[in-house]
Amino acid sequence: MEINERFGLNRNSFFYAGLNIVELIGLCLIGVATTIAIGETAWEMVVIQKVDLSDLLLLFLFLEILAMVGQYFKTGQIQVRYPIYIAIVALARVLIIQAKSMDHWEMLTIAITIVLLSVAVLIIRFGHVRYPYQTPIEKPTHHDDDEI
Repeated sequence: MEINERFGLNRNSFFYAGLNIVELIGLCLIGVATTIAIGETAWEMVVIQKVDLSDLLLLFLFLEILAMVGQYFKTGQIQVRYPIYIAIVALARVLIIQAKSMDHWEMLTIAITIVLLSVAVLIIRFGHVRYPYQTPIEKPTHHDDDEI
């Protein structure tokens, strides 16, 4: 018995519809909150009349989050690489902002983590090129992104 059958998750059930509604509301909230955060960050840069690299990286993080939400609305799936990209940029931002107050080991740990996440993206990309997804009906196809 599959998990869908065990929990009554067929596409016609009320439970499945409820999950979809909660999911949609959550994604809308994330999109609205991220858009507001972009506006607040941009306004702070205007008021201060200064743009730092950390501000640009923060805006890039926000755009990556919006791209992930948009991708989910388009395909119904989140690619594994998007959260990894967000983590890489977030760690780079921490490294840039806090570099003066960090000791060498903290900086090295963050740098190694960034490298490991980058290697993870390369492994995912290689896996999709070398071992593309296959559906039972279609011929083997090539997909660029890992989906969960």
